[in-house]
Amino acid sequence: MKINNNITTLIFDFGGVIINLDLAQCIENLKKLGLTDVEQYLSNFGQKEFFLQYEKGEIGTEQFREEIKKMAGIPLKDDDIDAAWCSFLCDIPDTKIEVLTRLKKKYRLLLLSNTNPLHIGISGAGEFARRGKTVYDFFDRCYFSYEMHLAKPDPQIFYALMADANVQPEECLFLDDGQKNIDTASKLGINSYLVKPGEDLSFLLNL
Repeated sequence: MKINNNITTLIFDFGGVIINLDLAQCIENLKKLGLTDVEQYLSNFGQKEFFLQYEKGEIGTEQFREEIKKMAGIPLKDDDIDAAWCSFLCDIPDTKIEVLTRLKKKYRLLLLSNTNPLHIGISGAGEFARRGKTVYDFFDRCYFSYEMHLAKPDPQIFYALMADANVQPEECLFLDDGQKNIDTASKLGINSYLVKPGEDLSFLLNL
């Protein structure tokens, strides 16, 4: 991959790029709780209805759990809901931790993720914590959809990041596993790369 020499900032998606996802396991676990048709609301690249509202910070964790209970139609424990929902996110491979560590010496690293408090606060935080780290040991700034009340592929989330980070589109390389997100970023003049399933990101060390 050839990128211009003006790149100062790498912008990473989280799920599917840094941390592995298991949508099938999450759907199976939610179905066990009684959410029989939940797959129509979830995908690796975007959520619908109250799942999307949760990712955009339009509802909080308590209301999200209540919506899950309502959809299930049976009493559920909060811990069981959290465990099923957080099974969407799996592990961060050691190879990616090593790549991020090395890249941080050369570039400013930003995280731009459509996520929610449970996913980033339990699954994400847990993966960094088991290494004695936090997400901020690897990324200079983190931009989470639920805090920004915006979600990819809305162009506004990219404008907000660039304004806050004081960076120009041509200085950035954006890495995401969602084609719609890549398309939006590219239209805004941001160098973009579609991450393939299982790609280890080591190619970035050769830019």
